Amino acid sequence: MLSRTASCIYWMSRQMERAENIARVLDVSYQSSLMPGGVGRDQIMAPLDIAGMRESFLASGYRPKANSVLLYFALNPDNPSSIYSCVRQARENAHVVRGKITAEMWESLNTTWLEIQDMKPDSLQRMGFPRFLDWVKERSHLFRGATFGTLQRNDAFRFSRLGTFLERADNTARILLVKVPTLLADDDAAVAVQYYQWAALLRSLSAFETYRDIYRESIVPRNVAEMLLLRDDLPRSLHACLNELTQTLEHIEGRSGVDVQRLAAEVHARLHYARIDEVFDDGVQEFLQAFLSDMYELGSRIHSAYLEAA
Repeated sequence: MLSRTASCIYWMSRQMERAENIARVLDVSYQSSLMPGGVGRDQIMAPLDIAGMRESFLASGYRPKANSVLLYFALNPDNPSSIYSCVRQARENAHVVRGKITAEMWESLNTTWLEIQDMKPDSLQRMGFPRFLDWVKERSHLFRGATFGTLQRNDAFRFSRLGTFLERADNTARILLVKVPTLLADDDAAVAVQYYQWAALLRSLSAFETYRDIYRESIVPRNVAEMLLLRDDLPRSLHACLNELTQTLEHIEGRSGVDVQRLAAEVHARLHYARIDEVFDDGVQEFLQAFLSDMYELGSRIHSAYLEAA
């Protein structure tokens, strides 16, 4: 497969996954910000910290209020991390490789783009942010379903999977890196609302029902961390994402990706054999920072091995 084709398919899927992940982050932050007594007031700024955009947001003259943050990440065409920008970039990449993807994939993406173009801040606020965020997630699910259900199992499918799961792993780690310090606070005020914030975090990763099914007890931070970091049966856990990445890389032909496969296998092995007690002893934040560094390096190696023109 030509490098340009592989790159467009990879980024098409990665940007659609990113749009969904932004919607999930906004959803949990919005719900947390509505908690009484001002407890969740700072939570609305979490998406900016996760995306590393707090400074640029404030420098642009925006006020740190819920509506401003939500609109900044929803429809702002000047924000490269907005849902609008992600859908636009995904659609542009899909247009370049239209002959390599299925009609269902193109129709799903193109319809999403046409619909989001018609949305304006006023209409978005009338619709309600929760409804808009649900719409984003539904459109992402539809695109991913079309991809999985109609695309031939060739390198196009594999590069789509690489983009999806690298983005998903990165997002889960970033959410946890920002949220965990707050959620592990042991002061009385924090403990009083900790259950609701942990529940919101689990729901943002579609993991609340799974948690209850696995642990059958009230939310315990150590259990949450174990599930989101180390279990491989939760689709958005770090371990599950590395399962998909390593398996996908093994099926891409050629020797150019040996270094990519080696790094992915090393990270996967660390997750596979890690124990949650060791993670807590060494520091959850340190574990997540190391993982994010590995994901950055893995993305760079994927780009060098497969996506750069020879």
